[in-house]
Amino acid sequence: MLNIIIAVLTRIVSNSYLNVFQKKLTTGGEKSSTVNFYTYLGLSILSLILINKVVFSYEILTYALIMGILGCLGNYYIIKALSYGELSTLAPINSYKPVVALIFGIFLLNEVPNINDLIGIILIIIGTMFLTNFKFIVSKACLYRILALIFSGTEAIFIKKVILLSNISSAFIYWASAGLFFSFCLALKHPLKISAKNRRLQLLLILAVALMQYSTNYVFSKINVSHALALFQLSTILSVFLGVNIFNEKGLLKKIIASVIMITGAVILILS
Repeated sequence: MLNIIIAVLTRIVSNSYLNVFQKKLTTGGEKSSTVNFYTYLGLSILSLILINKVVFSYEILTYALIMGILGCLGNYYIIKALSYGELSTLAPINSYKPVVALIFGIFLLNEVPNINDLIGIILIIIGTMFLTNFKFIVSKACLYRILALIFSGTEAIFIKKVILLSNISSAFIYWASAGLFFSFCLALKHPLKISAKNRRLQLLLILAVALMQYSTNYVFSKINVSHALALFQLSTILSVFLGVNIFNEKGLLKKIIASVIMITGAVILILS
């Protein structure tokens, strides 16, 4: 249990800070697809230290390719969303991720929802209504964030599938290498160059994503995907504070209240 708690806390902190690095890079002039590509490139290089633990089969490879394209698109659209919108406003929307995972988990992992799951989902929707207005809902930032959570929420199911067929380290290697291939294809329309002033931020982003993904894989290996994603939503409050303090975003109280409502829904998903 202690190992799971440490892994969840690692995931919460690293996920919040990687969003900060992503926003800083895009507001610093970098293209979302370029940041995405170099993130996966760095992760693929880091994953080489785990190569002796890799397990291979064609079934794993099939799931890994699906996982790779979903992860690549999810990461690309979150970076894109952060380039348009506020971190503290976009972060709470991520509470929908366990809902997406729960829906796909019904069909792929036989994780059947119950009445408490439905109550949790309703609370998450109420929190969203409190947080946003119509102008935000139809904005590019919101659209990209919704696309990101759909892709990443679905990706989580395939990550667990690969873990079940292999191990945590293999899943990380497949995730990074498949993501590298698809992010390269996505980035071809722009010059693959990070400016010198932003290279340190890109390195920090790579390290934060590595911590986030490996801790995610560990938690997925221990508990249901939808419940793990619900736990991860605790990063929402940290992201709201970071957005307000680092990027001088407004409306802290309203965003905290919305976050608490949505996290309560996520917690109910866990308790169920």
